[in-house]
Amino acid sequence: MIGQRLKLARAASGLSLRDLQGTIGNLVTAQAIGKYERDEDMPSSGVLAALARALGVSEDYLLATDELVLDGVEFRKKDMASKREEAFVEGQALHLLERYLAIEDALGLASVVWDRPREAPYPVKDVADAEYAARAIRAHWNLGIDPIPNLAELLEERGIKILSVNLSDIDGLTATVRRKGGEPIPVIVVMGNIWSERKRFTLAHELGHMLMDVRPHVNGEKAANRFAGAFLMPVEALWREIGKRRTMISLGELLRLKELFGASFQAIVYRCHDLGIIGDAAYRRLFQVFNEKGWRKPPYEEPGAIPAEAEQPRRMERLCFRALAEGAISESKAAEILGVSVRNLTRLMDQPSMGLVHENPRIRHVGTD
Repeated sequence: MIGQRLKLARAASGLSLRDLQGTIGNLVTAQAIGKYERDEDMPSSGVLAALARALGVSEDYLLATDELVLDGVEFRKKDMASKREEAFVEGQALHLLERYLAIEDALGLASVVWDRPREAPYPVKDVADAEYAARAIRAHWNLGIDPIPNLAELLEERGIKILSVNLSDIDGLTATVRRKGGEPIPVIVVMGNIWSERKRFTLAHELGHMLMDVRPHVNGEKAANRFAGAFLMPVEALWREIGKRRTMISLGELLRLKELFGASFQAIVYRCHDLGIIGDAAYRRLFQVFNEKGWRKPPYEEPGAIPAEAEQPRRMERLCFRALAEGAISESKAAEILGVSVRNLTRLMDQPSMGLVHENPRIRHVGTD
């Protein structure tokens, strides 16, 4: 029966039942598609082919009965634009992980296990306790105090799956996906079309939510922001670069700090204020300048903005190319996993400088650890 896979593929495409009916040229009604998803009926071969084409998957995918089945996803409470947006993100998370597991299985690789410290989640009774949590995870991962060149790659290496999706109302959120016979898989969903300095802060912010036990009387978002600042910009590193006390920081110096830490002007100034490096007067003056220059409003393009493509997870692509080169999967399977046509996959293999562009405009890039 195709119910679960059909529903998953439809959600991952962002289509409603009625949308899918229209996309397949009204071959069957939305009610009939609903019956397929509930395993109350099976489509004819012609309808099955049309559904597969519309959803960008193969007929074999819809008919598969292997054990790579994910049985649920739970999102941390966060406002979404609509139930449809929530279903789209959920479908993408599940679809992503199923394809990732399929690639690992084809290569005979074991999944990377979430490298979470035994002490986590760290108790946070005050926002300042987030400093300890950030310091603890850096120590556990042997990161020292140096800046992190590529945060998405680091999180992938530590067993966290990253999903980059273009949505209008969220920067990021966390999810936990359960699979039959396996450990829960942590996922961070991040906005794909934002500057990488914002994306890096979002990834660190969501990592904080994963690692902290924030007590009810503490503002969880403020604690996650404090964690993100401490994780990206350890206090010792900032002291080394700008000193322990300053009366003001110039925009030129902020640009150099941005290049070093991969953080926005605003995040750097927040961090310096939290640590007492600058006082209230300098903090207010700098944010007045940010407001005047329009850097606090979309598209948040400060000087030295880091392109979105700079902070992307790539391991699933690498594994897919490896599997293709070793003959473990076919070109059509590789194209399906990466979400591109066989023609574009061939072009990418011949001209690697082009980079991968997903053919669903709502998906900037789909990556995993």
